[in-house]
Amino acid sequence: MYGPAVQARDISGGIHVHQADAVLPTPRQLPPPVRLCGRDRDIAFLDGVGASRTVVISGPPGVGKTALAVQWGHARRDEFADGELFADLRAHAADGPAKPSEILGRFLRALGIRPQSVPTQLAELTALYRSVTSDRRIVVVLDDAFSAAQVRPLLPGSHQGFVLITSRWRLASLVTDGARNLQLDRLEPSAAVALLSQVLGDERVEAEPAAATDLAGLCEYFPLALSVSAARLAGRPRWQIADLVAALREEHRRLSALAVEDDMVVLASLDLSYRALPAGAARLYRLMGLLPVSSFDSGVAAAASARSRAAARESLAVLTDANLLDDTAGARYRFHDLIRLHALGKATETETEAALAAATGRMLDWYLASATDAGQVVTPYRHDQPRDITHRPAEPVRFVGATDALDWLDSELPNFVAVIKFAADRGYPTAAWQLVDALWPLFLRRGHYHERLELDRIGLAAARASGHVVAQAKMLNRLGLILVKFGQADNATECFRRALVIWREVGDDHRIASSLRRLGLAEQARGRNELALEAFRQALDTDERLGEPRSAGLTLTDIGAALVDLGRAAEAIEQLRRAAEFLAQTPDQFNQARVLAALGRARTAAGNFDAAKLDLEQALEAMRLLRSPPGEAEVLTLLGDLAVAAGDRAGAQAHYQGALAILADLGAPATELQSRLAGLRAPD
Repeated sequence: MYGPAVQARDISGGIHVHQADAVLPTPRQLPPPVRLCGRDRDIAFLDGVGASRTVVISGPPGVGKTALAVQWGHARRDEFADGELFADLRAHAADGPAKPSEILGRFLRALGIRPQSVPTQLAELTALYRSVTSDRRIVVVLDDAFSAAQVRPLLPGSHQGFVLITSRWRLASLVTDGARNLQLDRLEPSAAVALLSQVLGDERVEAEPAAATDLAGLCEYFPLALSVSAARLAGRPRWQIADLVAALREEHRRLSALAVEDDMVVLASLDLSYRALPAGAARLYRLMGLLPVSSFDSGVAAAASARSRAAARESLAVLTDANLLDDTAGARYRFHDLIRLHALGKATETETEAALAAATGRMLDWYLASATDAGQVVTPYRHDQPRDITHRPAEPVRFVGATDALDWLDSELPNFVAVIKFAADRGYPTAAWQLVDALWPLFLRRGHYHERLELDRIGLAAARASGHVVAQAKMLNRLGLILVKFGQADNATECFRRALVIWREVGDDHRIASSLRRLGLAEQARGRNELALEAFRQALDTDERLGEPRSAGLTLTDIGAALVDLGRAAEAIEQLRRAAEFLAQTPDQFNQARVLAALGRARTAAGNFDAAKLDLEQALEAMRLLRSPPGEAEVLTLLGDLAVAAGDRAGAQAHYQGALAILADLGAPATELQSRLAGLRAPD
């Protein structure tokens, strides 16, 4: 026997089995603590900020802002029993700073909100985040902030929480609002030498005290430069500290013309560390500077260097040991902004244009192949997916099932956004639109409406730039669908009509039917059901002629909905039965459940309440098994409508309230449903 079982003597009424969501662990997102010296006064400041509970830690690059925030959070873990949240706000990323909506979505999921329940609008995301955090004892570290406007939506609603914001700017408007500012300065000379001792050992530093002091001075007492320099010496126990001092003095002279305020000392240290790398690690370092991703794993690193994952991991370990990369949770790696720019500079200095283009192509192919493979697991019925992949990964990402594939796509979405923008801007339009196309299963199942709208527009522009007319039609169809969701039916209609012209020119009957069906959806959104019905019927003629059961089933489902709206329930039932027969031939369980719900709605309209109840209860069970909250809310609403039609006010109220609770959890609009509930409560 598989699944839940119920043992009972007598049963009256329906049985509904609910499986509880897995309980997520308390979020502990802070990166591992790092060495910290000479910051006692700053830690005391953080301990004594009092009621403000928000601190902006500002200072130049490489001064140790992140290290201080992370170390303090770890040291006070017992005070924040409800968790730690951490976000890199990417103030200096090549693809622009992180969007607050992107970070809020991750925070809400970490705090236990189901992915399907995360809203899309920034205002709703912010409100839900503040509600969820209102009574929680949490510490939130917002690293590398770009502006106060970026930070404000990320401030939790708890008076028991604590927020640490790191930035190269002082973010004065946050301080005006009540935050405290901690301006972090470089280390005192004695603390800088102590940091060297922590890495190299007291004995080695004590053997060359003058050289250690000189090294600290040449690093200008910046923790990042000190850590990079010390990592070089730690890996070379026979080196004298004085040898590194001599080399660093020479490097300072070479880089002085390139210095930008305090960045010069870091660049000098990076150049020396880079020169000491083994050839394989140095090449990987250069190549990973090419793509503007926030973090990466050994898979894309292997693609960049055209080596195995095992070989890439060895080089990544070398780079981590040299403090040129940070290793983070989940076997991932990230660059400090200055280090990535240094790596990119070395790539353009060292590699030929052909080598840079080849490495970039391999990395884009890795993202495209991986996204396509994940999407195929989620939507196995998708077959028409043109992919220009030259270098297919030798060791592809493996997915255990649809949920695993969706989770991977979800976690990589910020990187996909950056990579698609990069590809579109740098002359890889084909890769850009195909990457957008590959993300369709993620957007279909989990929303991300704002990212979807942005990327669909980029995808359309990239398709035009590539001169690929079929790609343009695909992107027009995609863009039109998201515009319908945003209530822009007129603009959506224009997209579908332009796509239809292309499909007719190339003679693709299947796509002609697809665009006709989409035109019908736009007419439905306007309430013009007769026009919608005509478009659906034209599409259905082609679907049936081509023998495509899934397309025919989807179109018949839409026909049934339009017929119910027109008061022709008996005809709708007949069409929906045919839809169910077509979809039963496919692996599309979600749309099989949608047809059951549509049948229940049509039978309610026809007055066949018993059959309607059976259809809707089966649809509800299916939506719950598929873990589709929007689908569940839709069916509960239809059950409420059935109860109203049958004169059961109490039952209707219970179903509507159940649907309303789900929509509230999703952050979805529910004005119509609230009106129905209000109508039930109003006196006759």
